[in-house]
Amino acid sequence: QVQLVESGGGLVQAGGSLRLSCTVSGRTFSSFHMGWFRQPPEKEREFVAAISRTGGMIDYADSAKGRFTIARDNAKNTVYLQMNSLKPEDTAVYYCAADVAFRGGVVRRQTQYNYWGQGTQVTVSS
Repeated sequence: QVQLVESGGGLVQAGGSLRLSCTVSGRTFSSFHMGWFRQPPEKEREFVAAISRTGGMIDYADSAKGRFTIARDNAKNTVYLQMNSLKPEDTAVYYCAADVAFRGGVVRRQTQYNYWGQGTQVTVSS
């Protein structure tokens, strides 16, 4: 059983920063590609960023480029999302997800991810 637990969400003012963490247990973390997704209020969940097993391949949604950084520490079974210059439109529940398929690169499609965390709320005030 794979479990993902996010932490680090909270309330921050526009222009501020937060670092989300997602710790994975149950299987070999270094064998997963990992992704971050978010669901704004009354909207569908959307892709934010993804990182390959070794960290050598990274992908960002346009909304995240230049402001967010995804990273992982395989020794700690943890993936991070550093979010800077936050905007009110970044307000959402943020989810991490694990892609356990043996594929060459990261993907954005949510259906390709096998395991999901419970989500952590990020609220950015103006």
